[in-house]
Amino acid sequence: MVEDPTNTGKKPGLFGRLFGRTEPAARDETASPAPAPEAAPAPEAGPEPKRSWWQRLKEGLSRSSSTISRGIADVFTKRKLDAAMLDDLEDLLIQADLGIATATKIRESVGKGRYDKQIEPEEVKQILAAEIEAVLGPVAQPLVIDEAKKPFVILVVGVNGSGKTTTIGKLSAKYAAEGKKVMLAAGDTFRAAAIEQLQIWGSRIGAPVISRPQGADAAGLAFDAMREAREQGADVLVMDTAGRLQNRTELMAELEKVVRVMKKVDADAPHAVLLVLDATVGQNAMSQVEIFGRVAGVTGLVMTKLDGTARGGILVAIAEKFKLPVHFIGVGEQQDDLEPFAARDFARAIAGLED
Repeated sequence: MVEDPTNTGKKPGLFGRLFGRTEPAARDETASPAPAPEAAPAPEAGPEPKRSWWQRLKEGLSRSSSTISRGIADVFTKRKLDAAMLDDLEDLLIQADLGIATATKIRESVGKGRYDKQIEPEEVKQILAAEIEAVLGPVAQPLVIDEAKKPFVILVVGVNGSGKTTTIGKLSAKYAAEGKKVMLAAGDTFRAAAIEQLQIWGSRIGAPVISRPQGADAAGLAFDAMREAREQGADVLVMDTAGRLQNRTELMAELEKVVRVMKKVDADAPHAVLLVLDATVGQNAMSQVEIFGRVAGVTGLVMTKLDGTARGGILVAIAEKFKLPVHFIGVGEQQDDLEPFAARDFARAIAGLED
């Protein structure tokens, strides 16, 4: 090894050790001063690396997972398992909106063969993830476009502010990227902003948008859109609807009329009825699934805004009770923040586990 002639063997001082500096070597008075080195050009900042769906999902569910993880850590302290700890766990899971049935199953799984034994929080989270995956696995189903039905008609329903129009835009962009000919119908005739928003999405993806002036009859628009989609040879027709509270009978009757009119053009239409649920509403989502299902014949669910709540567990309670397919979930506002639902990913993310 070649020795450094400038090394005097003197150890760096306190501040040198703290901040990574060394004491200067003894100065040679006869030596010519060394030329100052040229400053290296600053490297150009490249684009931020694209985050994977798992990273976005884990980050989106962090409010839910951190609440559950903290609760589990508090309950399963350094003591042996007893009934009181299981009671606390069950209460925690019910408060996280996982539902009574699922909370009870998890309680039983954690307690099985472990009484009077110490159990680590990480093991509890593993059991939690496995039980959640068992509930969600059967409902994690893709939305399949039947090419024999042309156009394949998707009716999108939900309450005000659930994210229907944005969801339609994201789904339509996916189908257009797959090479499908997409047509949109601006059935939310109550709000001019909703019509404009859908027209923006349409222009973005090159999809025609069937619309009428604000206040027009939504059922009449549905009829026209279906005939137009047929004439233009569209593969997929996606229809927006006005947001309506599930307890407003006159608005639900109007939705029923939209479905009835669609069937006059195609007896099998709509071929899919997607209910968009806002995760932040918690338990209120249960009644939405029940009533929209009865009125519009909901065939599948899309859950949005999971990144805005600590109660993402509501999706588990809904799956346990209604057994409806969950096609997509959303954890943000970007186009790629809506992805097909995967039970294992969701279960491990909400339990606070790594992939």
